[in-house]
Amino acid sequence: MLKVLDLGDNFFSGPIPETFGNLRDLEWFRIANNYLTMGSTINHEWTFLSSLTNCKNLTRVDISENPLNSTLPTNIGNLSASLIYFYAIDCELKGNIPMEIGNLSNLLLLQLGHNKLSGFIPTSIGGMKNLQGLDLYSNKLGGPILKSLCGLERLYEMFLGLNKLDGSIPSCLGNITSLRYLYLNSNKLSSAIPSTLWKLKDILEVDLSSNYLNGSHALDVGYLRSLLKLNLSRNLFTGDILSTFGGLETLVFLDLSNNILHGHIPESFGGLISLTFLNLCNNNLSGVIPKSLEKLLYLRYFNVSFSRLEGAIPSKGCFPNFPSTSFMKNYALCGPPRLLVPPCKIDIAKIPRWVYCMI
Repeated sequence: MLKVLDLGDNFFSGPIPETFGNLRDLEWFRIANNYLTMGSTINHEWTFLSSLTNCKNLTRVDISENPLNSTLPTNIGNLSASLIYFYAIDCELKGNIPMEIGNLSNLLLLQLGHNKLSGFIPTSIGGMKNLQGLDLYSNKLGGPILKSLCGLERLYEMFLGLNKLDGSIPSCLGNITSLRYLYLNSNKLSSAIPSTLWKLKDILEVDLSSNYLNGSHALDVGYLRSLLKLNLSRNLFTGDILSTFGGLETLVFLDLSNNILHGHIPESFGGLISLTFLNLCNNNLSGVIPKSLEKLLYLRYFNVSFSRLEGAIPSKGCFPNFPSTSFMKNYALCGPPRLLVPPCKIDIAKIPRWVYCMI
Protein backbone atom coordinates (compact mmCIF):
# COMPACT_ATOMS: atom_id res chain seq x y z
CA MET A 1 0.00 0.00 0.00
CA LEU A 2 3.08 2.29 -0.06
CA LYS A 3 2.37 5.59 -1.81
CA VAL A 4 5.50 7.67 -1.16
CA LEU A 5 9.03 6.31 -1.49
CA ASP A 6 11.79 8.86 -0.96
CA LEU A 7 15.34 7.48 -0.79
CA GLY A 8 16.96 10.73 -1.91
CA ASP A 9 19.94 12.57 -0.48
CA ASN A 10 21.85 9.55 0.79
CA PHE A 11 24.95 7.60 -0.23
CA PHE A 12 23.19 4.66 -1.89
CA SER A 13 25.18 3.06 -4.69
CA GLY A 14 24.92 0.11 -7.05
CA PRO A 15 22.23 -0.71 -9.63
CA ILE A 16 18.68 0.59 -9.20
CA PRO A 17 16.42 -2.35 -8.29
CA GLU A 18 13.95 -3.44 -10.97
CA THR A 19 11.21 -4.48 -8.54
CA PHE A 20 9.75 -1.07 -7.64
CA GLY A 21 6.87 -1.83 -9.97
CA ASN A 22 5.53 -4.24 -7.35
CA LEU A 23 4.46 -1.15 -5.39
CA ARG A 24 1.28 -0.79 -7.45
CA ASP A 25 -0.12 2.10 -5.36
CA LEU A 26 3.07 4.18 -5.55
CA GLU A 27 2.50 7.88 -6.27
CA TRP A 28 5.86 9.47 -5.47
CA PHE A 29 9.20 7.89 -6.43
CA ARG A 30 12.39 9.75 -5.52
CA ILE A 31 15.95 8.44 -5.52
CA ALA A 32 17.67 11.77 -6.28
CA ASN A 33 21.17 12.72 -5.13
CA ASN A 34 22.73 9.30 -4.65
CA TYR A 35 25.33 7.20 -6.47
CA LEU A 36 22.94 4.77 -8.13
CA THR A 37 23.64 3.33 -11.57
CA MET A 38 21.96 1.31 -14.28
CA GLY A 39 23.88 -1.85 -13.59
CA SER A 40 26.69 -3.57 -15.41
CA THR A 41 24.74 -5.24 -18.23
CA ILE A 42 22.87 -3.72 -21.16
CA ASN A 43 19.83 -5.85 -20.37
CA HIS A 44 19.55 -4.28 -16.95
CA GLU A 45 19.43 -0.71 -18.24
CA TRP A 46 16.22 1.15 -17.39
CA THR A 47 14.43 -2.04 -16.28
CA PHE A 48 13.47 -0.13 -13.15
CA LEU A 49 11.64 2.37 -15.37
CA SER A 50 9.83 -0.47 -17.15
CA SER A 51 8.69 -1.83 -13.81
CA LEU A 52 7.35 1.60 -12.81
CA THR A 53 4.85 1.39 -15.69
CA ASN A 54 2.89 -0.92 -13.38
CA CYS A 55 2.32 2.00 -11.00
CA LYS A 56 -0.82 3.53 -12.52
CA ASN A 57 -1.12 6.27 -9.88
CA LEU A 58 2.44 7.54 -10.22
CA THR A 59 2.54 11.36 -10.28
CA ARG A 60 6.19 12.19 -9.53
CA VAL A 61 9.50 10.61 -10.57
CA ASP A 62 12.82 12.14 -9.50
CA ILE A 63 16.01 10.33 -10.46
CA SER A 64 18.23 13.43 -10.57
CA GLU A 65 21.90 13.54 -9.58
CA ASN A 66 22.77 9.90 -10.07
CA PRO A 67 25.54 8.75 -12.47
CA LEU A 68 23.17 6.89 -14.80
CA ASN A 69 25.40 7.45 -17.87
CA SER A 70 22.80 6.16 -20.30
CA THR A 71 20.31 7.08 -23.02
CA LEU A 72 16.68 7.80 -22.22
CA PRO A 73 14.61 4.78 -23.32
CA THR A 74 11.55 4.90 -25.56
CA ASN A 75 9.47 3.24 -22.84
CA ILE A 76 9.52 6.48 -20.87
CA GLY A 77 6.32 7.18 -22.77
CA ASN A 78 4.67 4.18 -21.08
CA LEU A 79 4.75 5.70 -17.61
CA SER A 80 1.47 6.49 -15.87
CA ALA A 81 -0.90 8.93 -17.54
CA SER A 82 -1.12 10.52 -14.07
CA LEU A 83 2.55 11.57 -14.14
CA ILE A 84 2.91 15.34 -13.72
CA TYR A 85 6.58 15.74 -12.62
CA PHE A 86 9.64 14.08 -14.18
CA TYR A 87 13.09 15.11 -12.94
CA ALA A 88 16.33 13.74 -14.39
CA ILE A 89 18.78 16.59 -13.80
CA ASP A 90 22.54 15.98 -13.86
CA CYS A 91 22.37 12.24 -14.56
CA GLU A 92 25.00 12.05 -17.33
CA LEU A 93 22.22 11.30 -19.81
CA LYS A 94 23.34 11.18 -23.44
CA GLY A 95 21.90 10.58 -26.90
CA ASN A 96 18.58 11.80 -28.23
CA ILE A 97 15.45 12.64 -26.27
CA PRO A 98 12.98 9.98 -27.47
CA MET A 99 9.91 11.14 -29.38
CA GLU A 100 7.80 8.94 -27.07
CA ILE A 101 8.30 11.43 -24.24
CA GLY A 102 5.38 13.32 -25.78
CA ASN A 103 3.07 10.51 -24.57
CA LEU A 104 3.31 12.01 -21.08
CA SER A 105 0.52 14.36 -22.03
CA ASN A 106 -0.40 15.43 -18.48
CA LEU A 107 3.14 16.39 -17.49
CA LEU A 108 3.44 19.78 -15.78
CA LEU A 109 7.21 19.83 -15.34
CA LEU A 110 9.94 18.20 -17.44
CA GLN A 111 13.49 18.72 -16.18
CA LEU A 112 16.38 17.19 -18.12
CA GLY A 113 18.94 19.94 -17.54
CA HIS A 114 22.71 19.55 -17.00
CA ASN A 115 23.16 16.38 -19.02
CA LYS A 116 24.81 15.47 -22.33
CA LEU A 117 21.68 15.08 -24.44
CA SER A 118 22.15 15.68 -28.17
CA GLY A 119 20.08 15.74 -31.35
CA PHE A 120 17.02 17.93 -31.81
CA ILE A 121 14.25 18.86 -29.38
CA PRO A 122 11.46 16.37 -30.19
CA THR A 123 8.44 17.90 -31.90
CA SER A 124 6.25 15.76 -29.63
CA ILE A 125 7.05 18.05 -26.68
CA GLY A 126 4.95 20.68 -28.40
CA GLY A 127 1.93 18.43 -27.85
CA MET A 128 2.29 18.37 -24.05
CA LYS A 129 -0.41 21.00 -23.61
CA ASN A 130 -0.33 21.03 -19.80
CA LEU A 131 3.40 21.65 -19.57
CA GLN A 132 4.33 24.59 -17.32
CA GLY A 133 8.08 24.05 -16.96
CA LEU A 134 10.54 22.91 -19.65
CA ASP A 135 14.17 22.61 -18.54
CA LEU A 136 16.66 21.36 -21.12
CA TYR A 137 19.39 23.69 -19.87
CA SER A 138 23.08 22.84 -20.38
CA ASN A 139 23.02 19.98 -22.85
CA LYS A 140 24.27 19.52 -26.42
CA LEU A 141 20.96 19.95 -28.22
CA GLY A 142 21.11 21.41 -31.72
CA GLY A 143 18.83 22.55 -34.51
CA PRO A 144 16.23 25.29 -34.34
CA ILE A 145 13.81 26.23 -31.56
CA LEU A 146 10.67 24.50 -32.79
CA LYS A 147 7.58 26.54 -33.54
CA SER A 148 5.60 23.65 -32.07
CA LEU A 149 6.78 24.82 -28.62
CA CYS A 150 4.61 27.89 -29.10
CA GLY A 151 1.61 25.61 -28.58
CA LEU A 152 2.52 25.23 -24.90
CA GLU A 153 -0.01 27.84 -23.83
CA ARG A 154 0.48 27.20 -20.09
CA LEU A 155 4.27 27.36 -20.11
CA TYR A 156 5.65 29.35 -17.17
CA GLU A 157 9.39 28.77 -17.66
CA MET A 158 11.52 27.77 -20.63
CA PHE A 159 15.19 27.00 -19.97
CA LEU A 160 17.01 26.15 -23.21
CA GLY A 161 20.31 27.93 -22.50
CA LEU A 162 23.80 26.43 -22.86
CA ASN A 163 23.03 24.27 -25.87
CA LYS A 164 23.85 24.46 -29.59
CA LEU A 165 20.50 25.70 -30.86
CA ASP A 166 20.65 27.78 -34.05
CA GLY A 167 18.41 29.76 -36.37
CA SER A 168 16.08 32.52 -35.26
CA ILE A 169 13.87 32.96 -32.20
CA PRO A 170 10.32 32.04 -33.30
CA SER A 171 8.06 35.08 -33.26
CA CYS A 172 5.22 32.92 -31.94
CA LEU A 173 6.95 32.68 -28.54
CA GLY A 174 5.32 36.04 -27.95
CA ASN A 175 1.95 34.25 -27.93
CA ILE A 176 2.80 32.32 -24.73
CA THR A 177 1.33 34.93 -22.41
CA SER A 178 1.89 32.73 -19.34
CA LEU A 179 5.69 32.80 -19.84
CA ARG A 180 7.62 34.33 -16.93
CA TYR A 181 11.18 32.98 -17.37
CA LEU A 182 12.85 32.70 -20.80
CA TYR A 183 16.49 31.54 -20.95
CA LEU A 184 17.94 31.02 -24.45
CA ASN A 185 21.47 32.13 -23.57
CA SER A 186 24.73 30.61 -24.84
CA ASN A 187 23.44 29.12 -28.08
CA LYS A 188 24.03 29.94 -31.75
CA LEU A 189 20.84 31.90 -32.35
CA SER A 190 20.98 34.61 -35.01
CA SER A 191 18.86 37.32 -36.70
CA ALA A 192 16.84 39.95 -34.85
CA ILE A 193 14.74 39.47 -31.73
CA PRO A 194 11.10 39.29 -32.86
CA SER A 195 9.12 42.33 -31.73
CA THR A 196 6.38 40.03 -30.42
CA LEU A 197 8.71 38.98 -27.58
CA TRP A 198 8.50 42.45 -26.08
CA LYS A 199 4.72 42.14 -25.78
CA LEU A 200 5.00 39.58 -22.97
CA LYS A 201 4.09 42.26 -20.46
CA ASP A 202 4.15 39.93 -17.44
CA ILE A 203 7.50 38.25 -18.11
CA LEU A 204 9.98 38.44 -15.21
CA GLU A 205 13.35 37.28 -16.56
CA VAL A 206 14.80 37.19 -20.10
CA ASP A 207 18.33 35.96 -20.87
CA LEU A 208 19.35 35.93 -24.55
CA SER A 209 23.05 36.51 -23.92
CA SER A 210 25.97 34.95 -25.80
CA ASN A 211 24.32 34.42 -29.17
CA TYR A 212 24.61 36.08 -32.59
CA LEU A 213 21.45 38.16 -32.33
CA ASN A 214 21.47 41.47 -34.16
CA GLY A 215 19.36 44.42 -35.24
CA SER A 216 19.25 48.12 -34.47
CA HIS A 217 15.62 48.28 -33.35
CA ALA A 218 15.52 45.09 -31.32
CA LEU A 219 15.44 46.56 -27.84
CA ASP A 220 12.00 48.17 -27.56
CA VAL A 221 11.26 46.88 -24.09
CA GLY A 222 8.89 49.58 -22.91
CA TYR A 223 5.93 47.22 -22.40
CA LEU A 224 7.72 44.90 -19.93
CA ARG A 225 6.49 46.61 -16.79
CA SER A 226 7.10 43.57 -14.54
CA LEU A 227 10.59 42.73 -15.80
CA LEU A 228 13.22 41.94 -13.14
CA LYS A 229 16.17 40.74 -15.24
CA LEU A 230 17.26 41.40 -18.83
CA ASN A 231 20.53 40.02 -20.18
CA LEU A 232 21.27 40.75 -23.85
CA SER A 233 25.06 40.80 -23.52
CA ARG A 234 27.53 39.29 -25.98
CA ASN A 235 25.47 39.68 -29.13
CA LEU A 236 25.66 41.88 -32.22
CA PHE A 237 23.10 44.57 -31.40
CA THR A 238 23.63 47.98 -32.96
CA GLY A 239 21.85 51.33 -32.79
CA ASP A 240 20.85 53.53 -29.87
CA ILE A 241 19.61 52.45 -26.47
CA LEU A 242 15.98 53.56 -26.46
CA SER A 243 14.71 55.89 -23.77
CA THR A 244 11.80 53.48 -23.12
CA PHE A 245 14.16 51.52 -20.84
CA GLY A 246 13.60 54.19 -18.24
CA GLY A 247 10.05 53.02 -17.63
CA LEU A 248 11.15 49.63 -16.27
CA GLU A 249 10.83 50.55 -12.61
CA THR A 250 10.93 46.92 -11.41
CA LEU A 251 14.15 46.06 -13.28
CA VAL A 252 16.90 44.79 -10.96
CA PHE A 253 19.49 43.44 -13.46
CA LEU A 254 20.39 44.92 -16.87
CA ASP A 255 23.32 43.72 -18.98
CA LEU A 256 23.78 45.16 -22.50
CA SER A 257 27.56 44.72 -22.54
CA ASN A 258 29.69 43.43 -25.41
CA ASN A 259 27.53 44.61 -28.29
CA ILE A 260 27.93 47.37 -30.90
CA LEU A 261 25.49 49.84 -29.36
CA HIS A 262 26.16 53.53 -29.95
CA GLY A 263 24.64 56.89 -29.09
CA HIS A 264 24.17 58.24 -25.56
CA ILE A 265 23.20 56.54 -22.32
CA PRO A 266 19.58 57.71 -21.99
CA GLU A 267 18.81 60.25 -19.28
CA SER A 268 15.72 58.14 -18.61
CA PHE A 269 17.92 55.46 -16.98
CA GLY A 270 17.42 57.49 -13.83
CA GLY A 271 13.94 55.97 -13.72
CA LEU A 272 15.32 52.45 -13.16
CA ILE A 273 14.78 52.90 -9.45
CA SER A 274 15.13 49.18 -8.50
CA LEU A 275 18.35 48.55 -10.42
CA THR A 276 21.23 46.84 -8.59
CA PHE A 277 23.31 45.71 -11.61
CA LEU A 278 24.05 47.73 -14.77
CA ASN A 279 26.65 46.65 -17.32
CA LEU A 280 27.10 48.65 -20.54
CA CYS A 281 30.79 47.96 -21.15
CA ASN A 282 32.39 47.12 -24.50
CA ASN A 283 30.09 49.16 -26.73
CA ASN A 284 30.48 52.32 -28.82
CA LEU A 285 28.52 54.57 -26.46
CA SER A 286 29.38 58.25 -26.51
CA GLY A 287 28.49 61.44 -24.62
CA VAL A 288 28.40 61.78 -20.84
CA ILE A 289 27.31 59.51 -18.01
CA PRO A 290 23.92 61.03 -17.07
CA LYS A 291 23.77 62.57 -13.59
CA SER A 292 20.27 61.08 -13.37
CA LEU A 293 21.99 57.77 -12.51
CA GLU A 294 22.82 59.25 -9.10
CA LYS A 295 19.17 58.54 -8.23
CA LEU A 296 19.74 54.78 -8.41
CA LEU A 297 20.13 54.20 -4.69
CA TYR A 298 20.31 50.39 -4.89
CA LEU A 299 22.94 50.20 -7.65
CA ARG A 300 25.80 47.95 -6.52
CA TYR A 301 27.51 47.07 -9.82
CA PHE A 302 28.15 49.58 -12.62
CA ASN A 303 30.41 49.21 -15.67
CA VAL A 304 30.78 51.50 -18.68
CA SER A 305 34.40 50.61 -19.50
CA PHE A 306 35.74 50.23 -23.05
CA SER A 307 33.47 52.77 -24.71
CA ARG A 308 33.69 56.36 -25.99
CA LEU A 309 32.25 58.28 -23.06
CA GLU A 310 33.47 61.70 -21.97
CA GLY A 311 32.88 64.37 -19.34
CA ALA A 312 32.66 64.27 -15.58
CA ILE A 313 31.90 61.03 -13.77
CA PRO A 314 28.93 61.58 -11.42
CA SER A 315 29.99 61.89 -7.79
CA LYS A 316 26.83 61.39 -5.75
CA GLY A 317 24.51 58.46 -4.97
CA CYS A 318 26.30 55.11 -5.31
CA PHE A 319 29.10 56.45 -7.53
CA PRO A 320 31.63 56.90 -4.69
CA ASN A 321 31.48 53.12 -4.22
CA PHE A 322 32.44 52.15 -7.79
CA PRO A 323 36.07 51.21 -8.57
CA SER A 324 38.22 52.57 -11.40
CA THR A 325 37.58 49.44 -13.47
CA SER A 326 33.99 50.62 -13.93
CA PHE A 327 35.22 53.52 -16.10
CA MET A 328 38.49 52.38 -17.69
CA LYS A 329 39.37 52.74 -21.39
CA ASN A 330 36.98 55.51 -22.39
CA TYR A 331 37.39 58.51 -24.67
CA ALA A 332 37.64 61.39 -22.23
CA LEU A 333 36.11 60.77 -18.82
CA CYS A 334 37.34 62.87 -15.94
CA GLY A 335 36.95 62.75 -12.17
CA PRO A 336 38.77 62.11 -8.87
CA PRO A 337 42.30 60.59 -8.92
CA ARG A 338 41.16 57.30 -7.33
CA LEU A 339 39.32 56.45 -10.57
CA LEU A 340 42.57 56.76 -12.55
CA VAL A 341 41.14 59.39 -14.91
CA PRO A 342 42.31 62.97 -15.50
CA PRO A 343 40.86 65.65 -13.20
CA CYS A 344 38.00 67.64 -14.62
CA LYS A 345 38.90 71.14 -15.84
CA ILE A 346 37.17 73.98 -14.05
CA ASP A 347 34.91 76.01 -16.32
CA ILE A 348 35.83 79.58 -15.30
CA ALA A 349 32.73 80.94 -17.02
CA LYS A 350 30.55 79.08 -14.49
CA ILE A 351 32.39 80.30 -11.38
CA PRO A 352 30.48 83.06 -9.50
CA ARG A 353 32.17 86.47 -9.81
CA TRP A 354 32.74 86.81 -6.06
CA VAL A 355 34.61 83.48 -5.99
CA TYR A 356 36.66 84.49 -9.01
CA CYS A 357 37.64 87.78 -7.31
CA MET A 358 38.86 85.87 -4.23
CA ILE A 359 40.99 83.67 -6.49
